[in-house]
Order: sequence, then C-alpha cells, then structure tokens
Amino acid sequence: MIVRPADGALHLITQPDHAALARHVMERWVPLHGAGRRASILHAVEQHDNGWREPDAEPVRNPDTGRTFDFITIPVPLRQAVWPRAITRLAQSDTWAAALVAHHAATVYDRYRGDAAWASFFPEMEAARDRLVEASGHSPDELRHDYRFLRLGDLASLAFCTRTADTLTFDEWSFRLEGDRLVIAPDPFDGRDLPIAVHARELPDASFESDAAFRAAWLAAPAVTVRAVASGTRS
Repeated sequence: MIVRPADGALHLITQPDHAALARHVMERWVPLHGAGRRASILHAVEQHDNGWREPDAEPVRNPDTGRTFDFITIPVPLRQAVWPRAITRLAQSDTWAAALVAHHAATVYDRYRGDAAWASFFPEMEAARDRLVEASGHSPDELRHDYRFLRLGDLASLAFCTRTADTLTFDEWSFRLEGDRLVIAPDPFDGRDLPIAVHARELPDASFESDAAFRAAWLAAPAVTVRAVASGTRS
C-alpha cells in the first residue's frame, strides 16, 4: 500500500494501481517505442507489483503508530513474500517479464544486503532471475537493458503516488513533482503532455485506537481519483 498525503486526509493507493499507472507512462515513453521486447517489458511494468494484491486487499494497522502499514513499513516477511508470488504468476505466461521482475526484486532492496533478515532473499531472487533468463533464451545484458524501462516506470509512478518532495533519479532520468505536474528530464514524450491519474481510497489523517476502528474506516473509505499531468522539461 502507498500512503499519499493529501489536505487533511490520506490517499491509500494499492501497489497494483501504482503499477498500472507506471505502464500508462511507459506506453507513451518514446525511447521504448520500437523495442524488440516491448510487449514483455510493458507487461512486466504493469504486473511487477501483482504480489501485493493480497496484503493491499486487507491493509493492516501498525500498532506502534495507529496508522496503516505502507509498502516501506510493512513487516519484512510480508514484504519479502510479495516477490516469489509475483514472479510465479508472471512466469506462467511471460518468462521474460518474470525475469525482469525477479531482477527488480533483487535490485530495489539492495540497501538491505547487509541485514541478516534479508540474507536468504537475495540468493533466492537472483537464482529465480537467472533460471528465467536462461529459459527465455535472452542474455543478462539484454535483461539489464530492458530492466531500465521497468525501473523508470516504477519511479515515475512512485514520484506521483507518494507525493514526494524529493527528486527521484535513475540512469540519465529524473522525476520531480511540482504541484499537479510530474516533471521528467530529459523529456521522454517528444514535447507532449500526458494526463495521469490513479485510484485511491481516502482516510482521515489520523491515528486509530484499535484494529477494529481502522478496519471500519477502511471499509467506509470513499473512492477518489488523484490526477496530474506528466511532462518533460521545457527548453
């Protein structure tokens, strides 16, 4: 679950909805047009967080704060369990997409490589990735080339969905949110603006005294749509 601050409220965005937005952005990403494995890349972008379906369907209150766990604070075993589930689902229909997501799992948590709680996670994800790459008939170099697009889509969507004040960067690209505009540099859209939107549920920006109170608020939370425009920097 992604928790996006709003004016006096919180917008809760599921990881699959965030991933769907990432695909929407990458479908218009001009450097990806004409790529030989474009369909699998876009499939990986859209489905990279499908393993979050289960925890996002039943968000859990953090007893220390009274607020919902998000994708960063959720307990480590639940966070790690997302990835084998996502990879298994993808591998049934698209080996290359599954390989990209396995590589994503082994990459985005790199800061935890020295943490004992993560000691078995990286060998498992890397072994799954290597098996899938071999089964696909493609090479590790092709994997690294294609993975850039998954990471870029992920960051574009995260910059918007988290409403971060930071500038996110990867490779030559940067993403920053300026009000209702997601600014991407260099311009990936050939001068065109791209309307973006994501579905959310709105909760009060408050701490809940019990699991039951949080559950009741979640069930009663109205659906909202958060909108903006993504555009490249203007020269």
